[in-house]
Amino acid sequence: MSEPIKIDVWSDIACPWCFIGKRKFEGGVTEFQQDADAPEVIVEYHSFELAPDTPVDFEGSEIDFLAKHKGMPAERVGEMLEHVTGIAASVGLEYNFDILQHTNTVKAHQLLHYAKAQGIQLQAVERLLSAYFTEGRHLGRVEDLADLGAELGLDRDDVLRSLNEDEYLAAVRADQAQAQQFGINGVPFFVIDGKYGLSGAQDAGTFAQVLQQVRSERAEEISA
Repeated sequence: MSEPIKIDVWSDIACPWCFIGKRKFEGGVTEFQQDADAPEVIVEYHSFELAPDTPVDFEGSEIDFLAKHKGMPAERVGEMLEHVTGIAASVGLEYNFDILQHTNTVKAHQLLHYAKAQGIQLQAVERLLSAYFTEGRHLGRVEDLADLGAELGLDRDDVLRSLNEDEYLAAVRADQAQAQQFGINGVPFFVIDGKYGLSGAQDAGTFAQVLQQVRSERAEEISA
């Protein structure tokens, strides 16, 4: 069996391009693994906060937040969100910015680390992104996050304990520090096999191409 290819992904729950990038990346993995002999692809998500100064209970819409955060007219922000919604739909995602509850994501990142410790990080990433962009769930409050944890089959009371104690805050900060060391200043960011970096929601074919390049280089090393 070939050694698995490890993919490290820096992402933020509040990043619309991260969910789009996730779908495109998954498409690239599927394309790569059409060859039955292709190695397994292992994925691990890492924390990145795009707007760490955001309050948990932000008063206003997503348009209000982005207009202030980016210094853009509300009308221009609305057009931008409509464009992103269309791109999301093209990869099978439903974005509902009109009900989205903008919030601070540090607790959501802690829940993802908790889920990783329980062996279900990938399921948790998918669930939280869907809850945020499609369902308009609040991902800043510990009670709401505990509800989502319970939906994933986690012990709700223990999730509450963990979030209230900031059990995984140090792990979140370690991810962020590593992102700084790598020079990552935007997400999604994919580190493939520890040596190739891809920034943004690239096309599925681009991900498949890089995975194939890693596979080919490994084969050359073995035959050398």
